[in-house]
Amino acid sequence: MTPLPVETPSEKITLAMTGASGAQYGLRLLECLLATNREVYFLASKAVKVVLAEEMNLHIGNTEEETEQFLTDRYRAKPGQIRVFGEDDWMSPVASGSGAPKQMVLCPCSMGTLSAVACGLSNNLAQRAASVVLKERGKLIVVPRESPYSEIHLENMLKLTRMGSVILPASPGFYNQPQSVNDLIDFIVARIMDQLGIEQTLMPQWGVAS
Repeated sequence: MTPLPVETPSEKITLAMTGASGAQYGLRLLECLLATNREVYFLASKAVKVVLAEEMNLHIGNTEEETEQFLTDRYRAKPGQIRVFGEDDWMSPVASGSGAPKQMVLCPCSMGTLSAVACGLSNNLAQRAASVVLKERGKLIVVPRESPYSEIHLENMLKLTRMGSVILPASPGFYNQPQSVNDLIDFIVARIMDQLGIEQTLMPQWGVAS
């Protein structure tokens, strides 16, 4: 018998949005990851929903099921391409090294979350998931959105950098002559995609004609 073709599974990435300002970065990153056929484990918290409502007048649902359906519809994702987990869902795949993706992005990352991860705390699922990625020697990308930085912030960033994390502040450049706020958002999202090793067309590489 001729064997049936095996469909190559899409790559999985964990995306956690915390209570920092900059919700636009996280949602644009989600949109771009879905467009590249990635399966996204999306970590939602009460603070995230407050920020989204405040910054974007966006209400993504009261339950994980509602949020999952809302994001699936909004970005026209495939069924099951987005899986949403609450901050106390300890049975989710991201809570264990045997089920968690090897890549995770904290975007935006609050200084409280950054501090907790740097100190090895697991007070919620986002912190636990980040700890899992670190212990499994995966890739953790942290996108802090704060200004100015205190000595404590900088020390925690240095800790995470020494652990192998990538600290990628939400500090867009202007050499590409941005024409809108969306261009500034795409600048950061493009850098995140580059760090994940995902081909992107949001921003050309330096010295390469677009």
